[in-house]
Amino acid sequence: MLPGKPSRLTTCVLLLMPGLAGTAMAQWIKYPAPGTPRLKDGKANLSAPAPRTRDGKPDLSGIWASTPPEKGNQANLTPSETEVRDLNFFDVGNFVAGGGGISMQPEAEALFRRRMQSLGAGRPSERCLPHSIPDAMLIPAALFKIVQNPGLTLILYEEFNHYRQIFTDGRPQPADPNPAWFGYSTGRWDRDTFVVDSAGFNDRSWLDDHGHPHTDALHTIEQFRRRDFGHMELQVTIDDPKAYKKPFTATVQLRLLPDTELIEDVCDNEKDARHAVGKQ
Repeated sequence: MLPGKPSRLTTCVLLLMPGLAGTAMAQWIKYPAPGTPRLKDGKANLSAPAPRTRDGKPDLSGIWASTPPEKGNQANLTPSETEVRDLNFFDVGNFVAGGGGISMQPEAEALFRRRMQSLGAGRPSERCLPHSIPDAMLIPAALFKIVQNPGLTLILYEEFNHYRQIFTDGRPQPADPNPAWFGYSTGRWDRDTFVVDSAGFNDRSWLDDHGHPHTDALHTIEQFRRRDFGHMELQVTIDDPKAYKKPFTATVQLRLLPDTELIEDVCDNEKDARHAVGKQ
């Protein structure tokens, strides 16, 4: 991080100065992007129909951020606390029959409790390491840009200038992948839903900023549904039998940020970790 420019995610997580997260939302010079549907006052019409590509599929391109969840434990939290996104805050349910939400294996649950007791000290971002799936898309201040092309869709994360490649050219998952922070992703369309299958992760990232862990057996399925021009639903299924007793899903609502652009956010000269209130 640059001096004087706190990380959106780190400041939210440490709960040191919650107001900083809002100030970091300033973006590139406002630019009215061509092709954006407009209201009479010139503002983007976020309720307009979702754009489509030449082959008729929804075009997911744009800059997106999550919106505050409306279910689960959200009602009992203050605004500053809602900046730290636990997967339980979202509409979490089991992917398989039986319900019950997130059910961890004993070792994973013990690790999660230690991270909670230390207030999240030691998270990868303290050392300029990536937020991964789905953590990088949970916090409102963590913006990401989808660039949809034939054969390849990119997700560009403003935080730390990271990116993901989602191959849609029909290739299979690698047979013997080198474990990666974002795994290896392939995508396909199921009618108007973009389905992304990812595996081949290392075990070093956190699923959320409260510290839900995972192992190298992690397998995620993301389903992107753009409802209209300004709103999209993301459903993430977490399947990791080494860490969780059952697969579970989290549903995240995303909003489009029109007429703006990502800014460079390089993790350099990091000075936040020394102020963490927890201990590793």
